Amino acid sequence: MTRQVRAFEEDGQRIIQVQDSACDLSGVIVVDSSVLGPATGGCRFWHYGDAGEMLADARRLARGMSYKNAMAGLPLGGGKSVIARPRGPFDREALFRSFGSFLNELGGDYLAAEDVGTSPGDMQIVRSVTPFVFGLPVLGTSAGGDPSPWTALGVFLSIQHVLSRRGIALAGSRVAVQGLGHVGADLCRRLHEGGARLVVADVQDRAIQRLLADLPAEVAPVDEIHRSDVDLFAPCALGGGLNHLTVPEIRASSVVGAANNQLATQADDQRLHDRGILYAPDYVANAGGIINVAAEYLGRDQHEVLEQVRRIPERLEAVLDRAAATGRPPSHIADAMARDLIAAADATPKPMHRMSG
Repeated sequence: MTRQVRAFEEDGQRIIQVQDSACDLSGVIVVDSSVLGPATGGCRFWHYGDAGEMLADARRLARGMSYKNAMAGLPLGGGKSVIARPRGPFDREALFRSFGSFLNELGGDYLAAEDVGTSPGDMQIVRSVTPFVFGLPVLGTSAGGDPSPWTALGVFLSIQHVLSRRGIALAGSRVAVQGLGHVGADLCRRLHEGGARLVVADVQDRAIQRLLADLPAEVAPVDEIHRSDVDLFAPCALGGGLNHLTVPEIRASSVVGAANNQLATQADDQRLHDRGILYAPDYVANAGGIINVAAEYLGRDQHEVLEQVRRIPERLEAVLDRAAATGRPPSHIADAMARDLIAAADATPKPMHRMSG
C-alpha cells in the first residue's frame, strides 16, 4: 500500500494525516470547526523540519481560519492543509492529484484553496480529481483565481485605517514590509502608489531585485527589518515573527501585516500593547483572500468581492475600538469576538451548505 490515512481528534480538532509514497506526498489536513459551514482554508506547500512541526503549523493555521472566516462574516468553518515539500525531485502533478484524491475521501468536510507555495495551476490539478477545491483561474468576471491581490488590498486598507488612527497620512509615511511574495510585493506597489516610503526585506535576493526593478525602496536584512525606524511594520512572511525577542526591538508605532499567525504566543500581543504599539489582528486584516475564495464557492462575482474587502477596515475598527475601550490587547478582543460568533451560530439551527457549480 502506497497510500495511508491516519485520522484522530485532539482538543476539538479533527486531524487527518495523509501519505502517498508513490509521489512523495506527506501532509496533514485539519478540520478545526464546521459550525459556520464546511471547513475552508488554503493548502500550504512548504519545507518542514519534521512531522511534528508540520502538524503544529496545520493546527494553528486551521484555528486561525475558523476565527478569520467568522470575523469576515463568511458561511465557512475553519480548516487547513499542509504538505511537506519533498527534499528531492518530485512529480508535482502526481503529488497534487494524490492530494485531491484524499480530499474526495473527506466528502466536502474540508475545502482547499491556494496558499503559500501553491498556485491556481496547482488547484487546477487538484480540481481534475475532486470538486472540493477553489482558487481556480478566473472565468470572466466570476470570483476565483489567485487570492493574493485581494489579501494585499485588505491589508493595504487596514494600514490606511491604522495610520489614520495614529494621525499619520499614508503619503510620506515610512512602512517596513517583511516578505516580498505575491502578497507582500503587491502590498508594496499599493503603498508606493499611495506615497509611502518603503523599507523591504526578503530571504530571497531575487524577490528583492524583482521589486526594486519596479519601485524604489530601502533594503534591510530580513532578521533586522523589524528594528527599522518606520511608522508601521508589515509582517508578510511566515508566522511567529512577533515574539519575545522581536517585540522589544520594534520601533514602529503600529503593526499591520499579511502573514498568518504573526504572534508567536498570546503574550506577545500583550507585549505590543504594553509598549503602546497598535497591532491589527492578522486574520482580520488579511481576510481578503478567503473572501475571494468564499465568493468563488458561493458563485459570486469580483464586484461583490471588492465590496466585502472594502469592509475590512470597518471590522478592524470595531476590534480596535473595543480594545481601546477595555484596555485589552486587540488580538484578545478579536479572538473573543470570533468565538462568540461561532458559539452563537452553534446554538441556532444551521442551513444546509451546498457547493455551487
